Amino acid sequence: MNSKTRSFMASIGLILVTVIWGFAFVVVKDSLDSIGPVWMVAFRFTIAAIGLSLFTFKKFKNKTRHDWFNGLITGFFLYAAYLTQTIGCNYTTAGKNAFLTTVYVMLVPILSWPLYKKRPGWYVFVAAAMSLTGIGLLSLGNGDAGINIGDILTLICGLFYALHILWTEKCNKEDSDTIFLTVQQFIFAALFAWLTAPFIDGAFPVKGIMNSRVIISMLYLGVLSSLIAFLLQNISLKYLPGPLASLFMSFESVFGILFSVMILNEAVSLRMGIGCLLIFLAVVLAETVPGLLKKSK
Repeated sequence: MNSKTRSFMASIGLILVTVIWGFAFVVVKDSLDSIGPVWMVAFRFTIAAIGLSLFTFKKFKNKTRHDWFNGLITGFFLYAAYLTQTIGCNYTTAGKNAFLTTVYVMLVPILSWPLYKKRPGWYVFVAAAMSLTGIGLLSLGNGDAGINIGDILTLICGLFYALHILWTEKCNKEDSDTIFLTVQQFIFAALFAWLTAPFIDGAFPVKGIMNSRVIISMLYLGVLSSLIAFLLQNISLKYLPGPLASLFMSFESVFGILFSVMILNEAVSLRMGIGCLLIFLAVVLAETVPGLLKKSK
């Protein structure tokens, strides 16, 4: 298989990931009536951790404390991101939840400034301004009185996603085992969720897990949206340049609002549509300009 074919297959793989994640917003929104958000996070990452561990158990040998520490931090950021995103989805629409999550694209270079002394390019600030305008239009759409708690939690989710990406990047620079790091983040994210679910959601949802629809939803989130999607993403990223890969992955928000309108019948006003467009264009700007500038040099 030549490089062009690998790149093409990787592109298809990333688009498939965005479709899976886009539909996951609908699955989460639909399941929140039967199961608490933190229990949902616990189930999805437990399924993903067990599933991936079955194929990678040999990787657990001879790992250092530093390896486990990296997994712990990565897992915490993943847990915090999905926790705030899932709770946020309980108070806002699946479509808004999908688009507001994408602020992490602007936050990654902005947070790199104080952490790694890398000043973002001019395009990041333009993209951030576009994104903030889009967030305002989207969150205040459809006659809402203002930004609600679900919108705020989703924006916080974007912050944790950005931290997760930056920490994962740090681990990769240390030549960490990518697959083992993926298993670790599933394990620790699940552990954090199991420890906090009783305090946030209450008692174990016995009735919820007896519901066949909930079981199917948790399997979708655990197997497809977590295990397969993360593995497919990691493999695809090996054969695609960063800007192009990020551009493909930004379509998660598009599929998220598309499925929410088609399946959940969520209404999207003209004002909200313009907000979504601005956020999407901001993501495209932030992720494609660096590659274009490098080519022009």
